[in-house]
Amino acid sequence: MTTRRGSRRRRVLALRAGTARERMDDIAAEEPLEVRVGGVPVAVTMRTPGEDFELALGFCLSEGIVGTADEVAAIRYCTGPQGAGEYNVVDLTLRSGRPVDPALVRNVYTTSSCGVCGTASIEAVRKQAADVTDDDVRVDVRVLAALPQRLRAAQAVFERTGGLHAAGLFTATGDLVVAREDVGRHNAVDKVVGWAATQRRLPLRGHVLLVSGRVAFEIAQKALLAGVPVVAAVSAPSSLAADLAADSGMTLVGVLRDCGCNVYAGAARLAT
Repeated sequence: MTTRRGSRRRRVLALRAGTARERMDDIAAEEPLEVRVGGVPVAVTMRTPGEDFELALGFCLSEGIVGTADEVAAIRYCTGPQGAGEYNVVDLTLRSGRPVDPALVRNVYTTSSCGVCGTASIEAVRKQAADVTDDDVRVDVRVLAALPQRLRAAQAVFERTGGLHAAGLFTATGDLVVAREDVGRHNAVDKVVGWAATQRRLPLRGHVLLVSGRVAFEIAQKALLAGVPVVAAVSAPSSLAADLAADSGMTLVGVLRDCGCNVYAGAARLAT
């Protein structure tokens, strides 16, 4: 199996219309990433390699482990024996040297499809969420309807593999600001948040976050901590995500198609 950025090339047996043919195919890369803060492990997640520093920073910001990007003095890969780089372990060094709050450390292995279930307390996460009620951005529904295609066009690895989620940050007028791909929905969002933090663009007032899958609670929570007022998805959200959006003043759109969408919270921001 050969390696390309974000994907692995592998021989497969293709069965089509009663015929069998071997061919080479690109599949989405998935490897573990351990995130440490000050040398203390806080999580292990399965991710698509690439933008690992953004993922680690975005994860720590969206989980409340780090308050702002300015608290982080450095991000580096950990070194193994003989000083070799270990590219599946990332360590964040805090300027203050303060210890990590044990309540925020994930106490179970985290898969690429599961975010908040590994935290010590969902209620603790809910209490950290921001309130975006005062963000008066307005978004035309026709602009929203065009976003999935624009995000899809930016998914270079998905084009080869067909096996990745994506998160895209857009302006209210539909311009793509940044897009990130990963095998995990929440990882893609963390990469977007991490990018925004490195660019000193947090909070993300006046922006729209589009995710390629569904919006579960952890996606809504991460968006809120980043200050995003409008979150949209091609699938339907979970009930807990809709509750959190409504409680926090977020606009939450799901089942986004060319012909329309469902609005689960914050309809006042949408122009039709």
